[in-house]
Amino acid sequence: MKSNVINILKKELREMFRDKKSLAMMLIIPFMIPLLVIGMSALFEYQTNGIKATYNRIGFAYEATSIEEEIIKELGIFGVKGTEEELKSQFDEGKIDAYITKKENTYIINGDDSENTTVASRLIETYFNTYKEYLQSTYLENNDVNSEEILNIITLDKNIEMTENFFANYITVYAFLFIIMAITISATYPATDATAGEKERGTLETLLTFPIKSKDIIVGKFLSVTVSSIVTGLLSLILMIIALLVSENMFEIYEGVNLMLPITSLIFALLVIVVYSFLISGLCIAVASKSATFKSAQSALTPLTFISFFPGMIAFMIKIKTNVVLSFVPFLNFTMLFTDITNGNVEYINIIAMIISTFIIIAVVLNIIIRQYKSEKVLFSR
Repeated sequence: MKSNVINILKKELREMFRDKKSLAMMLIIPFMIPLLVIGMSALFEYQTNGIKATYNRIGFAYEATSIEEEIIKELGIFGVKGTEEELKSQFDEGKIDAYITKKENTYIINGDDSENTTVASRLIETYFNTYKEYLQSTYLENNDVNSEEILNIITLDKNIEMTENFFANYITVYAFLFIIMAITISATYPATDATAGEKERGTLETLLTFPIKSKDIIVGKFLSVTVSSIVTGLLSLILMIIALLVSENMFEIYEGVNLMLPITSLIFALLVIVVYSFLISGLCIAVASKSATFKSAQSALTPLTFISFFPGMIAFMIKIKTNVVLSFVPFLNFTMLFTDITNGNVEYINIIAMIISTFIIIAVVLNIIIRQYKSEKVLFSR
């Protein structure tokens, strides 16, 4: 039995690595992961800095000092000078977000209750707080008073433990979701070719004439698809790690955050990927085996891509907590466990539950496929 399984496995792997489409699915799709990580990181940073860049058009109805000009430049304010009437006209036309008028030592922020003015006002308040600190410090020093002792009479420090960075957590989990999707897509083509493809080409009948049990054929094909899935998963994980390291040094939103997962987390993530590869390979073989043609098998397998992605995505978005019961739920459990792993919450009982449930499903699926291969009606239907 073992030699027959190995022979079938070798045969399928040879055909798989000779097929350009199989290689493309296995090796090219993972390169979408770095594009996803870097692209979404760039989008997050743009959104984070976009408020400042979008609502920074401030009008000044007075002559700013050289110090004020420096602060304006430092805060990234796009300053527009003019009279009060000119600035009001520009504000009404939407050319500026707010404007400042001055009466003696009182500065007035002018605008309306729109989002533009609301956000611009925060930027203006930061500007004046900075300018006020400078004026206070200068005044005290001119009167021979130590400004540090007066202005910093108390010291405020922070001892807040940051449990997670929203952007880091978000991008890591979504990268893993796309790894799951990449593995699923990678498994569909070889599973289809090894079952419906052979049936359509007529090579399956030839294979069944050999003194090989249906069980050995199925296990060999199943293992070959699993190998393809694991290769895709490993490559995707490596590329994800590289992309996270590049993003950590490239984007300000990750400042002070270590995106690199600990070794223990990487080991458990690898375990999840391997177990998932076994599951999705078995399911793809089961679905494709029922199809008479390659095209119909591909159509039948399409929903698996969405099923593999959306349960985990929804669970992450609504922050469902992992427990032993949910660890038995296929597809959902993989993403939930990976989320826990990235947050440093490794619950061995949940991982064991995931492994047990997955291999129970695989055993049931393989048993169903073996029965299908013993049925001539299923095998040779056109």
